[in-house]
Amino acid sequence: MKLRTTPDGLIAQDPRSNAWVRLPGEEDLVAFLAEGEPARERASAALAAAGAAEADPSAAGLPFRPRSMRAFMLWESHAIGSSRMLVKNFFPAPAWKAVSAFERVTGRPFPKLKPTQGFYDHPTFYMGNHTMLLADGQSMWWPSHTRALDFELELAFVIAKPLADATPEEARAAVGGWFVLNDWSARDVQAEDARHNIFGPVVKSKTFANSIGCDVITADELPDWQAATGRVRVDGELWCEGGTAGAQHDIGEMLAYASKGEQLMPGDIVSTGTMPGCCGLELDRWIEPGQTVELEVDRIGTVTNRIGIDAVPATAFAA
Repeated sequence: MKLRTTPDGLIAQDPRSNAWVRLPGEEDLVAFLAEGEPARERASAALAAAGAAEADPSAAGLPFRPRSMRAFMLWESHAIGSSRMLVKNFFPAPAWKAVSAFERVTGRPFPKLKPTQGFYDHPTFYMGNHTMLLADGQSMWWPSHTRALDFELELAFVIAKPLADATPEEARAAVGGWFVLNDWSARDVQAEDARHNIFGPVVKSKTFANSIGCDVITADELPDWQAATGRVRVDGELWCEGGTAGAQHDIGEMLAYASKGEQLMPGDIVSTGTMPGCCGLELDRWIEPGQTVELEVDRIGTVTNRIGIDAVPATAFAA
């Protein structure tokens, strides 16, 4: 079931007609997902009811207010490809000369481009900034601290059940719904932090903005999350396509690891990380002020933001 949140409450898309219908009495998307099958049955009845009130899907905004955000990295090829282009574009020239020469001669990735052993041993994530979220259609600003703004196409989900020291099976059952996320990134800052910041490359390069789409599908609509596919368009031009196949770790392992020694709660959001090949960094192709960036995940929806020349930092949350 595909859902949106509007000022008047939740709406759902009728799969037969594609029309959007108001769900009477349903106001909170996370609470709806947490209830599970009974809530979906009520929604299905509302969609099938004679004279169901159609709703305007364009009135939808952020689907819910996240409680926290964890961003994972699950694809080795993305880690290697991104590291390679960071070195090429932002490290001192001798570093790129060494990397490119090694790879040209050996036909193998430069060893230091590969993730550390922890990437393979257990899921790896960082805590993002869940308070700086853009809604679909909101203007994105050009951050004052970067010359190299970038997009990342990511499949994300919201947790619908509390978890603490969960088993992988318990963790999988806590996934409430899936949505599209753009993890905006400052690549020159990321490269500088990778070399010099004691906290690593995901501090100021990653905490200034994320965009999430207005569409959320219930967990049952995506039984195999590693079969998802998506793409990115800039000013209507297709820049890249990718998918979630071949992740290093499964959702159950991710959430079980994240819940060790702490409690995860409904409303916490989790990104599975950048689909391989689906960021400007890996493409070595760079967005500019005034361009419109559209991210799409099949069967879910899109999130679109124009990089406004006069836009200033702002969250989509009401004060």
